[in-house]
Amino acid sequence: MTLAALAALLADPTRAAICSALLDGRAWTAGELARHARVAPSTASEHLSRLIAGGLLAEERQGRHRYVRLASPAVATLIEDLTVFAESGPGPASAPRTLTEATRLSAEARARTCYDHLAGRLGVAVSDALFARGLVTEEDGLALTGRGRDWLAAQAIELPPGAGRRGGRPVVRSCLDWTERRGHLGGALGAALCRAALDRAWVERIGSGRALRVTPDGGRALRELLGVELP
Repeated sequence: MTLAALAALLADPTRAAICSALLDGRAWTAGELARHARVAPSTASEHLSRLIAGGLLAEERQGRHRYVRLASPAVATLIEDLTVFAESGPGPASAPRTLTEATRLSAEARARTCYDHLAGRLGVAVSDALFARGLVTEEDGLALTGRGRDWLAAQAIELPPGAGRRGGRPVVRSCLDWTERRGHLGGALGAALCRAALDRAWVERIGSGRALRVTPDGGRALRELLGVELP
């Protein structure tokens, strides 16, 4: 695909809204995405077909239901990076249009998923703690240290298969946070930490969007394991 073709795919507001919604890392039905983008189901289906053909989305079918998700972590990175660029560009940022939207944005700024890893103030705080404890280093390029691997093993947190291998997902990747304007950790490590936090109920989703809430158990675990104190 050419750069012009990719830009054309994302230039449509409905397709951009669909891709942004899928940054929560989950699979959505065509009907859910139609309601989110406020278009007719037939219109959403048309846009989804173009995004799938362009390699940005992947389709799964279960019975009569059609689910779609972002095609890969690389696509999620692209969408997130474009979001950061758009939000930090010239001109004033767009203000929330409703109280509901303002509440959602505030919750996402505190804690959210960025595809399959933690973002917002929570994601940045966890990233800072991992660096401060020597679990991750930037000395010879961003990497998980031996101490970091021992820490993961002690917490029974496993990296996804194939992480760090040629052609596979990098173990650690820095991802610029569009609300904090600082880096949080993505890659296989970020995905493993986010999955552990969700599976162990350290965080829970707020509604059907990307926003997360740190639970009381999660607050204690973050303090004890990483010294993270969230406002």
